[in-house]
Amino acid sequence: MKKILLSLALLSFSTVAGFAQESRQDVSLSLAGLIPPHVVGNTVQQDATIGIWGALGSYRYMLTPRSGLEANYQYNQDVQKYVTSFNSIRIHTRMQEVSAAYVYNFSFRNFNPFVEAGVGGYIFSPIKDQKTTDLDAKQSTDVGGFYGGGIAYELSPSWDIRVEYRGIVVKAPNFGLTDYRTNRYYNINNPTIGVAYHF
Repeated sequence: MKKILLSLALLSFSTVAGFAQESRQDVSLSLAGLIPPHVVGNTVQQDATIGIWGALGSYRYMLTPRSGLEANYQYNQDVQKYVTSFNSIRIHTRMQEVSAAYVYNFSFRNFNPFVEAGVGGYIFSPIKDQKTTDLDAKQSTDVGGFYGGGIAYELSPSWDIRVEYRGIVVKAPNFGLTDYRTNRYYNINNPTIGVAYHF
């Protein structure tokens, strides 16, 4: 009887240890770039500088070895430029993203390609400094979507390096300025590179 109880106890501990070694969660921090496209609508042309001072933080929970859910927060800056027949303005912009996504992973040795898609809230806020020429600009908030794909290279069971292309589809902001409304949706290119910690 003692041998049976000891065997059951060892089996329970080995099962718990096996689950403990399976990392189902990770957090990542990445450098993020913004590359907005040229947009034309309602006789307004909208362009933006490339945003290079951004960061993307993510938390990922794996439901199965291949499928997971992800929550993201991103901060970035660029300068939006609007040109009409009569005038042109610039708005130094703070872009923030709060989003959630479904992630599907593949595995090949130390390489783990993945694809994802999700929805989020996108906040475009004017920074009133020397780069902004219209001080009447107000915050623009919109719901949008994003899609992406990338590859994670496993450095160890706890760490990997991630490189990803993300595309953000959202309505072009007008900052409450009706003369500069394009009424267009556009695709912002959002490449990222960073590290992830699994636990």
